[in-house]
Amino acid sequence: MDAKVDNGGGCPVMHGSLTETGKTVTDWWPKTLNLDILHQHDTKSNPLGDDYDYQEELKSLDFGALKEDMKALLVDSQDWWPADFGHYGGLMIRLAWHSAGSYRIADGRGGGAGGNIRFAPLNSWPDNGNLDKARRLLWPLKKKYGNKISWADLILFAGTVAYESMGLKTYGFSFGREDIWHPEKDVYWGAEKEWLAPSEERYDNLDDPSTLENPLAAVHMGLIYVNPEGVNGQPDPLKTAAQVRETFARMAMNDEETAALTAGGHTVGKAHGNGDAEALGPEPEGGDVADQGFGWMNPNMKGVASQAVTSGIEGAWTTNPTVFDMGYFELLFGYEWELTKSPAGANQWQPVDIKEEHMPVDASDPSVRRMPMMTDADMAMKMDPAYRAICEKFMADADYFKETFARAWFKLTHRDMGPNVRYIGPDAPEEELIWQDPVPFGPFNYDIGGLKAAIAATDLSVSELVATAWDSARTFRQSDLRGGANGARIRLAPQKDWEGNEPARLAKVLGVLEPLAEKFGASVADTIVLGGNVGIEKAAKAAGFDIEVPFEPGRGDAIDEMTDADSFEPLEPIHDGFRNWVKENYAVATEELLLDRAQLLGLTGPEMTVLVGGMRALGTNHGGAKHGVFTDREGALTTDFFVNLTDMGNSWIHTGDGQYDIRDRKTGTTKWTASRVDLVFGSNSILRAYAEVYAQDDSHEKFVFDFVEAWTKVMNADRFELS
Repeated sequence: MDAKVDNGGGCPVMHGSLTETGKTVTDWWPKTLNLDILHQHDTKSNPLGDDYDYQEELKSLDFGALKEDMKALLVDSQDWWPADFGHYGGLMIRLAWHSAGSYRIADGRGGGAGGNIRFAPLNSWPDNGNLDKARRLLWPLKKKYGNKISWADLILFAGTVAYESMGLKTYGFSFGREDIWHPEKDVYWGAEKEWLAPSEERYDNLDDPSTLENPLAAVHMGLIYVNPEGVNGQPDPLKTAAQVRETFARMAMNDEETAALTAGGHTVGKAHGNGDAEALGPEPEGGDVADQGFGWMNPNMKGVASQAVTSGIEGAWTTNPTVFDMGYFELLFGYEWELTKSPAGANQWQPVDIKEEHMPVDASDPSVRRMPMMTDADMAMKMDPAYRAICEKFMADADYFKETFARAWFKLTHRDMGPNVRYIGPDAPEEELIWQDPVPFGPFNYDIGGLKAAIAATDLSVSELVATAWDSARTFRQSDLRGGANGARIRLAPQKDWEGNEPARLAKVLGVLEPLAEKFGASVADTIVLGGNVGIEKAAKAAGFDIEVPFEPGRGDAIDEMTDADSFEPLEPIHDGFRNWVKENYAVATEELLLDRAQLLGLTGPEMTVLVGGMRALGTNHGGAKHGVFTDREGALTTDFFVNLTDMGNSWIHTGDGQYDIRDRKTGTTKWTASRVDLVFGSNSILRAYAEVYAQDDSHEKFVFDFVEAWTKVMNADRFELS
């Protein structure tokens, strides 16, 4: 068929993907539920194909050769982007740091595990200025080693090797991060519409850093941590210290780790502000095609490292910026400091009456010495009493500082990798660290059939068994691979007391299951999951299907000493659409909260749909609530939720406060009640399409098997040793 050409000379091609005038569905209808978050890493976007296995590829990687090539690359200065002091170490450390440093503990999102810094918006954040150059410098190694090394691993490896090359004994490094292939565009980085908008836009009270909007950690849109010039660019080290403390805590770091990372991060390298920031070109995503993905083009640099402009702050922190030593402390605490301006106009601090031999050399000309500098965050380490005490401890014991920093750097770069069972490579440490949420291996060889029969013979109901197994597993987050059923931490503090886990019901179920686990030699973790399976098998049989839910033994039981209870606070569910529950009324719609939970569990739209419908039929709502239980056969694994939701003999009436009646159209009799989460499966066009599949007369068997498959996926989400 010939293209229809506009008689007015318009282009016959469909517009929208690249033009400012193109509108998406959510542009036209902004209140439409956007399911993209559930499908953002569709395998169709992966150019390596379904058969590619990164862990298998790593087995053929020559780790030693890669490290030697990396060390050589670090000191091979390129004319198109000269190395500071002839060494790219500082640049690669910043690349690795900013890749990993977007991690936040609230939802486990961000971090370096997928190489997301290659894509917008992170690749064009103001705080990531000129890191596009660092990635291009690594390209020869990526080109050489190909699919044996991911970008995610290569970026973080570059920073770690850089520290080694400058004299630090690192704690270790693990490979194993698989690349993503398009941006995680649905991660919430803040509501601001401009870069570096005033901090007040994300704080309820700027004087109280704890009021920073959750799940955010950085103080401005487009920054990794805090403003180096001070709160809203106004120098005040004590106020900055308070923001540093809150921000780093939200990135899973305590005060000692924060001080060590600040000092160790600024022991090497320099900041760049020796020029006119206004002359820089647009960020990578805003550049011309001829820029080939480069951003912040500097027409005044002329191939000289010391004329670069990135943050606008100018200078090195230490006398020897390519050596990991105690120079940071020697200058920070050895001199008084005064406020000044960089050539680019940024606020920074400089030492008073510094000796010439303590001044670092110019980044391009070693015959010239330059004034060192400190940021407001550095001055916070000196002026805040708690940070100062930690720094004084470091100064009194250099080995302790270096070890503390090495461990904190490892944590920073590995926090979102999950437990050390996933670690790969000759430098991967064997020590189990508490922030890895260690879980011992559990027993495999016990009478599974006998245990199932014993569970089935108890008085525990289908809903009690299924809800307990679900609550144990639903804490899993694919964002940082924390949580899940393995370890049975649901029986430990703080999880046993979470409102969402219904402590009284949980205690009742555990009181029955724990003795059975001991009797049969199984872990409690296995027994909880097996109990859920027993409940589903009973429910399927009640619906006319004789099935066996797949089960993989071997889960272990964590103990209190293996559990950093405070770090589990962010994993507490405050909502669970699968069990039709929210802890409080939130500004975010409950259906949006459901999508967030489903995405963290790694579920697709169809998997989310079948689980919600099945859980309603099983009667697993929190507190026994009846919203969404569209069936007269509660406890049987039927398609009744979908059949009755799509039945046009019903009407749907809003009764207030997010609650709805489903009434018979003819009689006006209320048949069931519902929440927004229930009705969205009929109102949203995509979800309705899924729901209609299961409402069809020929889909009863498909529904049961799809439910079991999705259920098993959730139960095994944290079984990394099985993959």
